[in-house]
Amino acid sequence: MDIKRSYYDDIELFKSRTILVCSLLFFAFLIFLPLIVAKTHILGLSVYLLNLIIIHCIVAIGLNILVGFTGQISMGHAGFFAIGAFTTVMFVANLGFPLFIALPLAAFISAGFGFLLGLPSLRLEGPYLAIATMGFGMAATTVIKHTEFFGGRMGIQAPKLYFFGTPMKDLHFYYIILGIGILLTIGALKLFKTKVGRAFIAIRDSDVAAETMGVNLTYYKTLSFAVSAFYTGIAGGLYAFILGFINPEGFHLIMSITFLVMVVIGGLGSIMGSIAGATLMTYLDVKLQAIQDIPVMGAILVDFSEKYMTMGGISNVAIIAYGLIMILIVIFEPLGIFGIWLRIKKYWKTYPF
Repeated sequence: MDIKRSYYDDIELFKSRTILVCSLLFFAFLIFLPLIVAKTHILGLSVYLLNLIIIHCIVAIGLNILVGFTGQISMGHAGFFAIGAFTTVMFVANLGFPLFIALPLAAFISAGFGFLLGLPSLRLEGPYLAIATMGFGMAATTVIKHTEFFGGRMGIQAPKLYFFGTPMKDLHFYYIILGIGILLTIGALKLFKTKVGRAFIAIRDSDVAAETMGVNLTYYKTLSFAVSAFYTGIAGGLYAFILGFINPEGFHLIMSITFLVMVVIGGLGSIMGSIAGATLMTYLDVKLQAIQDIPVMGAILVDFSEKYMTMGGISNVAIIAYGLIMILIVIFEPLGIFGIWLRIKKYWKTYPF
């Protein structure tokens, strides 16, 4: 049995030398991954897709802090994503702030809106809170759409960033995004070893019991929304610059639902599950848009669409795939990808018994 003998055993980042070595090898792999992808195009990956995956991992971690660890629900995270994206671009383009200053400022603005959105969570639960957050997401994008300062319906162009006098490319952004992603992941892991993180978990398990034990529900429920919105705001700012051009129409309800799907598929209450779910769903989302290029199955689905549907319907295959994956996971593995990992780990630890 793994017995903790001191407080430091609980808060240390690497539990053993094996985990330390594996983590260092994984970080080295991530550093060289874009170079491997650029040469081999393994699994149809590109540096842009790697950037998008890491950004969605940041969003999924932030949303899981709210949904998986605090027990709240949000279907309006596309709104925080949009706020982070547009405010970051405004700080860089209009005020001349460097990216590393604009990003946290925009994230704190998103966190402020997250705090305000967290106030209804004090009285609303379940589907009622879901509807309230969904309304916020729709309202945020509508306000941006009708504000000329943010480019209105036409959207805005993200300014070019330079690295030692040369325009930054996807490869440069990859290392920036990777560094920020690693820091935010470690921050989330350590958060739940603190008083704040334990309060979040206590509220998720039973808010009545948590309040009886002295947890301030007003403070911690709103704080969980703010922390989640902070993560999403950071991701939104990074997203604006890898995309190059942002339009309010792109931050829609389906985006919020997709973020929630990433968390559920990865595993509620698991940071590593959030990363796995975001990676899988982002990869599927991009690849299923060009479904005709998928070996064997692509030709079959195109042929089926031509015979029984319309070619316009082939673009909805990604949404159909999302729905099927959600149904299968909820039925066969409610803990998501993280649950599958737990089963594998338990099997090997108890092998051959």
